[in-house]
Amino acid sequence: MTKQIIDLTIKISKAFNFELAVMLSFIEVETGGQGFDSKTGKIIIQFEPSWYKKKAPYAPSGLWSLNKVDVQAKEWPAFTNAFKLNENAAMESTSIGLPQIMGFHYKRLGFNSVGEMWDHAKESLENQIWQLAKFIDTDKNLKKAILNKDWFTIAKIYNGAGFLELARKYKREPYNISMEKAYKKYSV
Repeated sequence: MTKQIIDLTIKISKAFNFELAVMLSFIEVETGGQGFDSKTGKIIIQFEPSWYKKKAPYAPSGLWSLNKVDVQAKEWPAFTNAFKLNENAAMESTSIGLPQIMGFHYKRLGFNSVGEMWDHAKESLENQIWQLAKFIDTDKNLKKAILNKDWFTIAKIYNGAGFLELARKYKREPYNISMEKAYKKYSV
C-alpha cells in the first residue's frame, strides 16, 4: 500500500469516523491498493457480464459476454464492447477503483447518474476512497458488521451471498478470511 493511499485513507477515515484498519483492509483485499492501472493509467475495473445481462436487452454476444475475471487487459475490451451497446448498463455492471464498488450504486453514493460516479472516481484516489467510505456509511448492516468484526457478514454484504462459491470456483481464499487477515495486519 502506498504512502499516498494510506495518507488519503487516514484523512477520509477521520472525516467519516471509521477505523483506519477496516478501510485499508477493504482497499487491500479489493485491489491490493491499486486504483489505476500502472500500465495504462485507466481506472481499475471489473466488468460483470452477469449484471450486464440483467440490465441490457441483448443476447450474449461479443467480447463482453466472454469476459473472465481479474485481467485488466481483458476487462477493458469487454467493457468497451458492452459500452458501445448500452453505456449506462455497462457502467452500472462494472465495479471501479480501489473499493471496486458496482456502478449501480451511484444513487446510494449521492450521484445523479452512473457516469457522474465514474467521472468522480476517475479524478483521483481520494475520490475512490471517499466512495468506499460513503458506501459503508449508507449501509447500517455493513456498519454494524464492521463494528462487530463479523467478517462473514461483511463479506456477504460487500461481495454478495455467493462469495464462498466464487472463492471455491477460482480457488481463492474466501473474502471474509482475506478481510480478517488484512484487518489484523493493519490494526497492529
